[in-house]
Amino acid sequence: MNATWQLPDTERGWVTDGGLETDLLFHHGVDLPDFAAFPLLDDGAGRRLLAAYYRAYAEVAARAGAGLLLETPTWRASTDWGARLGYDAGATARVNRDAVAFLRALADEVGDAVGDVLVGGMVGPRGDGYTAGDLDADAYADYHCHQLGALAEAGADLATAYTLTTVAEAVGVVRAGRDAGLPTAVSFTVETDGRLPDGTRLADAVTALDAATDAGAVHLLVNCAHPDHVRPGLDGGAWQDRLVGLRVNSSRLTHAELDEAEELDEGDLDDLAARTRALAADLDCVRVVGGCCGTDARHVAAMWDGWSPVTSLP
Repeated sequence: MNATWQLPDTERGWVTDGGLETDLLFHHGVDLPDFAAFPLLDDGAGRRLLAAYYRAYAEVAARAGAGLLLETPTWRASTDWGARLGYDAGATARVNRDAVAFLRALADEVGDAVGDVLVGGMVGPRGDGYTAGDLDADAYADYHCHQLGALAEAGADLATAYTLTTVAEAVGVVRAGRDAGLPTAVSFTVETDGRLPDGTRLADAVTALDAATDAGAVHLLVNCAHPDHVRPGLDGGAWQDRLVGLRVNSSRLTHAELDEAEELDEGDLDDLAARTRALAADLDCVRVVGGCCGTDARHVAAMWDGWSPVTSLP
C-alpha cells in the first residue's frame, strides 16, 4: 500500500452517500437478508435501483460543486456473510469486483457533471456492527484480505472499513489493505457516550490504531452514530486531525434500540444538517460528509445545501 496516499484535495470536499440499506428496506420495500445489499448486483432490477440511488448523490455533489465518493454496496460482501447468503469464496470475490466495475461505469456517466469522482470499496465488520468483536488482529487481517484483495484487483481507488467496533479489527483491516496494495481507511462507530462499543475512548482507539500500524490507515472516519453521540468522544487532541469523514445516523436512538426498531426514525433533516455541520466545524480535517442509518439523499442534500466542510460558501 502506498503509505503516502491521501484523499485528493477538492475545493469543496467530498459528498458520499447515506444509509443504503435502511433506504432500500424502508423506502423501497427491498428484502435484505442479513442487511446485505450486494446481491442486488446480480439482478437487473436491483442494478437499476442501485444506479438510481447513487445518481441522487451525484446530483448533490454537482449542486455543491464537491467531489463525489462512490462507495460499493459491499458492506456485507465478505466471506462469512457471503456464505450465509449462498455465495462461496469465489462468488464473493466476483461480486466485489463487479461492484467496483458497476460504480466505475457510473462514475464515467456522471463525470461531466461532477468533476472529481472516486470509487471506493466498502468493507464491513466480520461480526455484527453493533457488538464488539474479539481481539485477534492477525485473524482479522487474514479474514479481510480476501475482500480487500478483490477490491484491489478490480481497481478501486481506495477502500474503507465501516462500523468497526474494536481496535483489533481496525488493525487487521489496515494490515490486509497494506498486503493488497490498496489505500485503506477505517471508520469506527461509537455509542451515545462517544466510546466504541467495547468501551474504548475514541481518542484511545485512534492513537492505538496508528501506533500498531505506523499510521497505516490513510485516514479515519466515524459512522453510524448521531452527531450528538460523536461529540462526547472529542477532547480537542491532535488525534482529531486523523478524522477526515463523518457518516452520521438520523436518529438519536442507541444501537440496541435501532436494532429492534420496526419503523424508520428519519430524524429532523434541518436539525441533523445543522448538527453535522457544527461537528465538522470542530474537526479541522473533515473532508467527507454523508449519512448512515436512517438517512437518504434528502438528508445529505440538506447537509451540503450552501455549505462545505472545506470552505465557508457565500
